Amino acid sequence: MPFLYAICAASGSGGMEVFMNDIPAVCIVSGQSDTGKTTFMEKLIQELVQRGYEVGAVKSDTHGFDIDIPGKDSWRFAQAGAKSTTIIGPDKYAVIQRTEQKQEIEDVIPLIGGVDIILVEGYKASTRPRIEVIRKEKGTKIISPSEYLIAIVSDVEGLNTAVPVLDINDFQGVADILVKKYLE
Repeated sequence: MPFLYAICAASGSGGMEVFMNDIPAVCIVSGQSDTGKTTFMEKLIQELVQRGYEVGAVKSDTHGFDIDIPGKDSWRFAQAGAKSTTIIGPDKYAVIQRTEQKQEIEDVIPLIGGVDIILVEGYKASTRPRIEVIRKEKGTKIISPSEYLIAIVSDVEGLNTAVPVLDINDFQGVADILVKKYLE
């Protein structure tokens, strides 16, 4: 059975916050695996953080994962049958929620707070705005509907699209687009 995990910072007042706000969320997508989405998103996060923005990150995983360590208390609670376990530390907390199926991004985004923007790796079926990564060796087909696409990052020249096409290593240029569109 899949789990839903949320890791958030505790609020400054010492209490936990429920986040239900309108933080912009942008998906980083591609038509194929191994196009460099993770590396691109990592560099984009670094660029935005260097500019003083607080960034949330979401990773879509299709293979399943576990953050509990076998033998630790929260793992033992889950093994005993708890549907949800929470670990609360001095500077963060994690909620581990057992789910029947993979959650939609729209169900998870409201759990994230204290950030200026959320970058989501994956969820190419989402209707959220997106930046598409296209690598020559993986194919040059644009998979995103034009109404959701805000930019393409690529190592392919001459792509036919109405949105900006930036070099795969132009993290500053993509950060400029995001700042202008969502953070000014």
